[in-house]
Amino acid sequence: MPKMKSNRAASKRFRLTGKGNVRRNKAYKSHILTKKSRKRKRNLRQGALVAAADARRAKRMIVA
Repeated sequence: MPKMKSNRAASKRFRLTGKGNVRRNKAYKSHILTKKSRKRKRNLRQGALVAAADARRAKRMIVA
């Protein structure tokens, strides 16, 4: 049986932390930045963790 392939789209969007949590980048930071405040853009730079409800699904896509 061939090897399982990881989901390439998910692999580019998510990374695993040392403890096994799933990191993600925040959305809404790619365009139309002129109307967003400096504070809002600065906070969008910070990473975030995937919600617990979705973490198992995301992990299965990137570790396959």
